[in-house]
This record gives sequence, structure tokens and C-alpha cells, in this order.
Amino acid sequence: MNSSKNRVHKDSTPILILDFGGQYTMLIARRVREAQVYCEILPYHTGAETIKQKNPTGIILSGGPGSVYRSGAPSCDPKIFDLGIPILGICYGMQLLAFALNGEVMEGKKSEYGKTLVTISKDNSLLSSTTFEGNKTFFAWMSHQDEVSRLPTGFETIATTSDGNIAAMGNPTLGSYGLQFHPEVCHTDQGTKILRNFLFQVCKCNPAWTTENFIDKAVEEIKSIVGPHQKVVCALSGGVDSSVVAFLLDVALGKRAISIFVDHGLLREKENFQIVKTFKNRFQGNFIHVDAQESFLKQLQGITNPEEKRKIIGNQFIEVFQEKASQWGKIDYLAQGTIYSDVIESGSLPSSQTIKSHHNVGGLPEKLGFKLLEPLKELFKDEVREVGRKLGLPEAIISRKPFPGPGLAVRIIGEVNKHHLTLLKKADHILQDELENYPSFKEEVWQFFGVLTGITAVGILHERRTTGPALALRAVSSEDGMTAEWLYPPVELLEAITKRINQEVPEISRVILDVTSKPPGTIEWE
Repeated sequence: MNSSKNRVHKDSTPILILDFGGQYTMLIARRVREAQVYCEILPYHTGAETIKQKNPTGIILSGGPGSVYRSGAPSCDPKIFDLGIPILGICYGMQLLAFALNGEVMEGKKSEYGKTLVTISKDNSLLSSTTFEGNKTFFAWMSHQDEVSRLPTGFETIATTSDGNIAAMGNPTLGSYGLQFHPEVCHTDQGTKILRNFLFQVCKCNPAWTTENFIDKAVEEIKSIVGPHQKVVCALSGGVDSSVVAFLLDVALGKRAISIFVDHGLLREKENFQIVKTFKNRFQGNFIHVDAQESFLKQLQGITNPEEKRKIIGNQFIEVFQEKASQWGKIDYLAQGTIYSDVIESGSLPSSQTIKSHHNVGGLPEKLGFKLLEPLKELFKDEVREVGRKLGLPEAIISRKPFPGPGLAVRIIGEVNKHHLTLLKKADHILQDELENYPSFKEEVWQFFGVLTGITAVGILHERRTTGPALALRAVSSEDGMTAEWLYPPVELLEAITKRINQEVPEISRVILDVTSKPPGTIEWE
């Protein structure tokens, strides 16, 4: 498969994050970007020479699920410790830093998990009482079993837990530090300030990463990748990500950009008409609406495996694109709205495990037929929204809640057929309609949706015993989709939704509430 690198915003002095498979790696990168410092995530085994060529101002070693002292544990090129570049190790990264520099790491007598009281033992550039308004104690989020039992030469303990374990270590001369806790999560007091201390006090970074900077360089990069006589077709779903890509292409390429909206029939009620109305007259290039609902349902007939569903939808997308694009002569690139969370959850980084396949990164055939263009693949959702605002996208698109690429297909557990799809569309329409009456909750919630669970429950319809599907309501809050907390919708909202479903979609026999956070669950059921 051909793919452009899309390094459209490369800074001459980035922060590099080596990924050891931690669940919060992307969140570390997001926090760095929020500080207006550009960063890149690289596989943990990236060589020191490659790192040196990127001229980073600092290196962050992420967390990870392994134990550094076990055979085959992920490790980095030891030569990076001789580059003279400041290093921050987080959780597993701290243990690796200690282990690689001849310290000692061992399995702790008990794991430390959740909020843990930490005491600063010595003020330093990374941790100081001024960061915590004069206090030397703060709560930090821990998630580990192993611990650093002996510091490497030249390092000192700069913070401890209430059990006396090393919570942070540092070597100011080297500019290298280790944190056993996770400063990137919101549960750590002043965690953002701690990371910024590393960026600005230790690494002396220049806060030059801005939305305007991204747009200028993205347009420049698209123009440099796509030849003057080449064409690009954009997979436009109507969501935030693909819409921003379409607008970027329109700015960069004008009439050489062709946006194709494949209507797979898996969107919410009447959403396909809204997409056509929004985009039809907005572009310099061509906007094409393809009604492919019947072909998608035919391909999904009898399929119940979630991963198979996603890959079928991805492959069907490409088949439709290839067929429609052929009518425009030679198409050289397919542009997609792939973003960072898609990449990490699909296991596309060498050090990451697959959580689920995304249709735009996991379902592409080996021989695509044209090259892949993904200008947003290193952006977070909030960054994508901001780019969209700067490009002039309608706020109705920008503020649209995240929606899965495979649509309602992954919210129907089991086979996707016309009957199940009709039931879910009706129920979802009721849910979204009632949500408008609760603007504060709508603002708070990241996603609020229903899932046909595949469970059949007994009910009463027209005073007769009947059976029908159970619908689960799911509401979560999140900053970027990498982690999420479940929310309890207002009772009045739940009552209104349930009453209308009972009246307007009586085939649904039960309405239940999902109260699972991520992790251990994922946001979607499939």
C-alpha cells in the first residue's frame, strides 16, 4: 500500500515521544500540542541516528504494559542516552530510564493504582512547590506494579509516595527525569504544569505550533505531494474529520479535488440529506453523492463478527470509490479523514496493540489502486475542529458529535439488516431530538447514543405478551476519545426518551443504561 508521509507541520526542533504501548501515549502528545509545541510519536525501537536527524529538543519515554527486567521487554536504542538530549520517562518510561542506566527495577510488594498522595522531597525544574501553590504534596495518578528500587548513578529522588516508594527521580545535569505517575491524565494535580515544566524549563521549547501554522503547511505539503496534473478523490462522510480534509483539498487543489459522499445507509435519520445540502454548493471542485445503501446491506447480510463488519464496510467503500472515480479519468490519490486516535486504536504504530479496526485504516485492500493521502493523521479531534473553524466550515459540522465511520452498523450487535436499521434510526432520532431540550448536558457529553444489544427481552404490546430487542443507552464524557467516563443523563431526559420509544418504536421491548467507562470498555460496543 502506498502512503504519503504527511509531515505537513514538521518543526525543526520537535519533542519526540517513544511509544512503548501505553494507553495514554496519545494523551501525552495531546498535552504537548496544547502547549503549542509540536511533537511526534515514534516506535520505541527507533534508532538513535534517526532521532538525532530530527533534532529534537527533548524525548519522552511513554508508559507501557511490560516489565523492563523481563526477557523480550520493549527497550529503546541505548545510544539515545548519549545524545545529550533531555529525557522524561513516564511510568514504564521511568523504569526503563533507570534500568538502562544501571539502576534497579523490581516487582513491587503491591501495585499502586489510582490517585496516590505524592510528596516533593527536593524542589527542581520539573517538580517544585511553586507548581502547587506552595504545597509540597499533591495527588497523582498511578498505574503500575513494578518500582525503581535503586536509582542510577547521578540521579536523586525528587518525590516519594506515602509508602516511601520513589515517585519521581531526576538528574538536572543531564536534564533527565522520571515520573512513576501519569502527568498527562486529568486525575493528576497540575499534571499539565508538570509537563510544561519539562517543555519550557528543561527543554527550552519554543511554543510555535499553531492552527494557522498547520493549515499553511498542510496546504503546502498537499501541493508538493500531488503533482500539477494529478487528481485526488476525497472520502467525504459529512463528519468533522473528512469535512476538514475536503476543505483543505479544496483550498490546495481547487477543481482537481473530487469529494465523493458514499451514502451507505448507515447514517442517522435524514443525515444523508443534510450532508448533501451542506456541501453541494460549497466546493470549487466536484461534489458527488452516491446512493449505495442496497449494496452495503447486501454485503453485510448474515455477518455478525464486529471486525468483519468493519472490514466489509471499508472494502465496500473502496469498491464504490474505484467505480465512481473511474468516471473521472485517472485518479492518483484517495484522501481520508484519518486522525490520531484511528491510527493508535487500529494498531498502526508498531508498538501498539489493535483495539479495533477503523474502516478508514483497517479495511483497505492491499492493492488500493491509488495512493493514500491522510493530512490529519497526526491531529487530535480538538485540533481538527479548530482547523475546520479557521477554514470556515459551518459550525453545525464543526460541533458535530463523533460518529463511527461504519455508522450504525457497529451499534447493531449481530446482523445488520433493514429491519434492525429502521428500529435503531427511529430510536436514535428520538434520543437526539430529546437531547436538544438539555443544552447543558449536550455540551457536557462526548457521545450519547443507543445500541441494539442483540438481546431479546419479554415485553407487553397491545396487552399481549411479546418479545423484542433491548436498546442500551450510552452517554460518555471525554476529551479525545482515548479515555472516557460514563455519564448519568438527567432522569427527566431518560424518562422522555423511554416514553417516546415505547410509543413510537414499540417493537423495542426494553431500554437500559450502559454505565461502563473506557477503559475497561470501549466507547462503541463493537
